[in-house]
Formats: sequence, structure tokens, C-alpha cells
Amino acid sequence: MRENGLMAQLRKPPGGRDARIMLLAQCVDRTGSGVWAAASVLYFTYVCGMDARQLGLLLGVGAVAGIAGSPLAGRAAERVPVRWLLIGCHLLRLGTMGLLLVVDDFAALLPAVALTCLAERAAKTLEMLFATRVAGERRGTYQALFRSVANAGCALGAGVAAIGLAVGTTAAYRALILANGLSFVLAAVLVWRTREPAGRGLVAAARGEQAAGPSTAPSPWRDRGYLLFVLRDMPLTLDDSILGVGLPLWLVHHTGAPHAVVPVFLVLNTVLVVLLQLRVSALAEGPHGAARAAGWYGVALLAGCLLIALATGRGPWTASIALLAAAMLVTLAELLRSVSSWELAVSLAPPGARASYLGVAGTSQSVQKSVGPLLLTGVVMAAGPAGWLALGAATAGLGALQRRASLRRLETVGAAGAVGAVGGVGGVGAVGVVGGAAATVAEPVERAGATVA
Repeated sequence: MRENGLMAQLRKPPGGRDARIMLLAQCVDRTGSGVWAAASVLYFTYVCGMDARQLGLLLGVGAVAGIAGSPLAGRAAERVPVRWLLIGCHLLRLGTMGLLLVVDDFAALLPAVALTCLAERAAKTLEMLFATRVAGERRGTYQALFRSVANAGCALGAGVAAIGLAVGTTAAYRALILANGLSFVLAAVLVWRTREPAGRGLVAAARGEQAAGPSTAPSPWRDRGYLLFVLRDMPLTLDDSILGVGLPLWLVHHTGAPHAVVPVFLVLNTVLVVLLQLRVSALAEGPHGAARAAGWYGVALLAGCLLIALATGRGPWTASIALLAAAMLVTLAELLRSVSSWELAVSLAPPGARASYLGVAGTSQSVQKSVGPLLLTGVVMAAGPAGWLALGAATAGLGALQRRASLRRLETVGAAGAVGAVGGVGGVGAVGVVGGAAATVAEPVERAGATVA
């Protein structure tokens, strides 16, 4: 096998032993998540007896609660070791999932699901913080490896769930819940075996410098440039809703393609992510490569939306081919987004405050999961093929804007870092103007000469 192949990289990932253990923990966690994702709707419907209105409210409240998980985790990570916070998130999810085994009342399930979603989103942010610390400048490669193992885990979990769903009894559903709970226990044990990366500010200061602590670090909520980046990033994650909601519903209601094509979307997505994530990440390496990837994301999504619009009213073969090609383009957009979104979130944040900054950046995915399906069903699909064309054009424009604004901020970061280095300011730079908005910036890892602990 090639030295830079997937298995070779998994044996020696960026970050060494701790990264390898964390990747295994993430794979175990996503396997359990795949089990629950495939079974949850049917469990709440057939075992708990919820109607569509209650189910929609339950999932909506959970999605909203998840939005708070990222900033809370980022803020807490400035004061508490990431390992213990992540273990706590796994154990909290273990407890809330355990409640499902003993209660089926809607009022009791509502807070349980909300806490589960909050802890899940917080855990994902903490995993990102851990990876940023241990992988350093090779965090893009780590992200590619994580995406590969996570998709493999989700696929394995969905396969396990299919067995339980085929049985269809209450006992089988409860066995699936136990399987998900077991994944939390195993993930927590694996995280416990890792070593806490040094430095609360994510980056150990270069020789002669001192990283900013929580008391002196800038606040992301006052950094207009970074907030605008996060705001633009929200619609640049719509590939998730398009693949999971838009494509299946459009196939069923607006084309003559057979319904059996719907599960192929997920299979195709999983296979392509596992096979191509490392290669795409290598092409978009570093902050400048990530900024360019944000622009290409919009182009890929525009092409996918165009194919969805062209599939409207077509017969079985034409519609199937068009929609499968669209699914491939949406997956390509997902591969580009997974590189650009995380890398830019890290590179555009001050090193001494990256925990809180990444916590804010993590809200973009949570907001998309809450609003994305409603946007597609209530606005885009209601407008017909023109709605898809408008969505693609808007996304392409936002991608180009994100690319330009990110490159401009990166240039400002470099200039501010040079001033900080001359003045002996521990890596925190001057105030720069990004896209017309004042933003406190800091020298990134690659240029400040800092080393990741």
C-alpha cells in the first residue's frame, strides 16, 4: 500500500499515539450514532407512540439545544482539560440514552433528547479542539482521517440497526439503544487513555513569548470579522440537508426515478468520503488552500443544484442518472467543506483564544441542521426548479465571498503577527480590517513560529 494511503496514515496519524486512540474513540462513537440515527424516528413513532407533530417538536428542540453545545464547550475548554470534558459528554449521553429505556412520556423525553443533542454537539467541538492541539499544522490530514473513519463507523452502525429494525420488536429497539450506550462507554474509556495536550490556548507560545490566557484573550462575540465568517459558513454547510432531505424528497415527488435509488445516495456518499477525503484534503492544505476550497464548494453545489433542477419531470433512467450525479457533486462539496470550514475556523482565530473561537464556529453546523431542512422544504422546493437554481447561485456567490474575505483576513493576520513579533506581544496582533469590519487578529501557527503542544 502507498505510504500515504488511508491505512498507512491511520497507523501513523498526525499526533501519534494520542491521535490514533482518539480516532478509534471517534469511530466507536460514530458507530453508535449510526445505530441510533437509523432507529430513532421509528423508535419514537412505534415504541413511544408519538405522532408527527410531537416527533417534529422533539427533533426541533434537540436541534436548537445542540446549537448551545459548541460555544459552551469552547468556553469550558479554556478552563477545564478537554479530555475530562469530553469524557463527561460521553457519560452524559450515556445517562440520557439510559432514560429512554425507562420512560416513554413525551414531557420526560423532551429534556432527555435536548441534553443528548447538547452533549453530542459539545463533544464534536471538543474533539476538534483536541485534534487541533495534537495534530498542529497537519490538522487537515487528521480531519480527513476522521471523516473517513467516522463515515465507516456510521455505515457500520446503520448496518447493525438494520438487523434490529428487521426484527421490529420493542426488545430489538431497546437492544439498539443499549448498543449506542455501549459506544459511549467505550469511547469514554479510550479518551481516558489519551494524554491531555498542553496549553489551554491550544498553542504553546514560541520561545520568549507567552500565550494569551483566558483573562487576556479576545472574545469571539466581539470580533465582527470572525462572526461574519461564521455567518457565511452556515449556508456553506447545506450539503448535509440537500443530501439527507432535498434529494430524497425531490426524487419522490418531482421525478419518475424509482424509490430504491434513495438509499444509494447515502451509500455513494459514504464510499466517496472514505475513498477521496484524504486526496481532497491534500489539494486544499493550509489556510490559503482552505479559502480556495470554500470558493470551489459553491461551484460544486451550483452544479449539483443544476442537475437536480434538470431531473424534474424526467423518466426513471434519466432522473436516476441526473440525481446520482447530483449526489456525487454534493458529496464533492461536502469533502471541500470539511476541509475549508475547520481549517479556516482555526486559522482565522487568535491562537490564545481558539477554544472559545472554535466553540462559536461550531454553531454553524448546528444552525444548519435546525434551519436547513426547513429552508429546503419551505422555500427552495416550494419554488420548484427555479428554487434549486437560486440556491445554487446564492451558494456559489457566498463561496466566492467567503474565499475573498478569508484571504483578506489571512493577509491582515500576517501583518498583525509581524507587528506583534517586533513588539514582543505574546502572539496577539493588532486590530485589522476584514471586509470593512474591525477584527482582533493574531498570528497563526504557521507564521508565528509557535509549536502545537
